[in-house]
Amino acid sequence: MLSLVAKRLAFAIPSLIGVVIVTFLLTRALPGDPAAYFAGPAATKEAVEQIRKKLGLDKPLVEQFFRYTADLAHGDLGSSLTTGQPVASEIRNRLPASAELTLLGLLVSVAIALPLGVLAATRPGSWIDHACRIVTTAGVSLPVFFTGLVLVYVFYFQLGWSPAPLGRLDVFYSAPPNVTGFFLIDTLIAGDGEAFRSALSQLLLPAATLAIFSLAPIARMTRASMLSVLSSEFVRTARASGLSPSTVTVTYAFRNAMLPVITTLSMVFSFLLGANVLVEKVFAWPGIGSYAVEALIASDFAPVQGFVLTMAVMYVVLNLVIDILYGVIDPRVRLEG
Repeated sequence: MLSLVAKRLAFAIPSLIGVVIVTFLLTRALPGDPAAYFAGPAATKEAVEQIRKKLGLDKPLVEQFFRYTADLAHGDLGSSLTTGQPVASEIRNRLPASAELTLLGLLVSVAIALPLGVLAATRPGSWIDHACRIVTTAGVSLPVFFTGLVLVYVFYFQLGWSPAPLGRLDVFYSAPPNVTGFFLIDTLIAGDGEAFRSALSQLLLPAATLAIFSLAPIARMTRASMLSVLSSEFVRTARASGLSPSTVTVTYAFRNAMLPVITTLSMVFSFLLGANVLVEKVFAWPGIGSYAVEALIASDFAPVQGFVLTMAVMYVVLNLVIDILYGVIDPRVRLEG
């Protein structure tokens, strides 16, 4: 297992280097001049040039890149021109909000998709199977921002069941003491039940939006993988041996069907990190996705580069966790590693 982890990390290093290079070049290729943006529409050419010199944008591109990588080697992601704060601290403060939203949406989708896929596979042609197909088709067809807007319109504007989609807490509650950065956990640690309910109510609609988006591929892959395993020889042998249907389904079929499902989960989590950007803008969620969008509009290079690098590191860690899960579920992966 250790050799497998070391091998995956060795493959990840060139990927991260490529991300740094591509991100730097793409941010410099974006339309717009940051110096002119921050100087204002009434600024003179001399004032714009002074700001450009102060930002280091007057230097050759190669020199800018080496300065950026030197700062990056010391853990310095630069400072945001719009907020004036270090990008690393901004991302560190906003990342728990995005992680809490993404993880809750993924947990909800997994809790629904796995049983739905298993039931659809064990009862082909039934109403559960047809319901699974309808749900997966709808989840794939609807854009994530459209789903979020529909949920806001129905549950907040029409029914009034949900609070205003304006951040992580209602305006009448203050943020709990920062322990984990996850409001649901921190409010429980602080023993503040009212704040916990407020945080949970604010989370429900954006988490449901992500869950609907991610439910479709998980349920579809679970159903297809279970159908393939249930038709295999060892499952027929287990049934012929007199084992109960629940034992055959859970002990034999489900575990062997989990490898492609775990692969799908890693892909879905990656998709959710990207979809988070749109969901955070719809629900005014103070995460790193909305932070990156605001910086992109302002041609603020440092936050965009920090956001992309953070996403790349999270993808590497996620793939490493998936490889470890592979080794736990299937010992042959450990032997190959």
